[in-house]
Amino acid sequence: MKLYVMRHGPAEDDSPTGRDADRALTASGRDRVRSVAKALEKEGEAPAVVISSPLVRALQTAEIVAAQTGIAEPVEIRREIAPGGDVLSLLVELVGAGRKRVMIVGHEPDLSMLVARLIGRTPPEGMLKAMVVGVKLTPEGAGIEGLGFAASERFVLDPKSLAWQRS
Repeated sequence: MKLYVMRHGPAEDDSPTGRDADRALTASGRDRVRSVAKALEKEGEAPAVVISSPLVRALQTAEIVAAQTGIAEPVEIRREIAPGGDVLSLLVELVGAGRKRVMIVGHEPDLSMLVARLIGRTPPEGMLKAMVVGVKLTPEGAGIEGLGFAASERFVLDPKSLAWQRS
């Protein structure tokens, strides 16, 4: 499975409700996410499905990527990608179901911890807002400590420069 791990785009500091979960993307954040989605599409790396945390900024990021890359399916919302969620269990489910090109959109520090667990390192600056890390998950008996799959890094897409770091 090709996995695209994406952090949400730049969001407002506070929401009108005062709840962190309600913080929306800024105008420049929406532009950055669109640019990243266009770069993915141009390189043939557009996901087939996008799964998002339920928090507003992640869901908005996911919806922009889906719209920009022409994904017909609605964005799937999963609590496993919310802060403190169990993303690894979701990945086990997705690999087991034979899913192919899946993007998950979530938050820090969870995504840095996930990427480190999968490929053994995080990008030097951590997961920047709107950054995408491409990972290949391969069903294998041993894999990563009993998870049933192995993982290898494919690329990192810097959201500011749109530079690709290929493995």
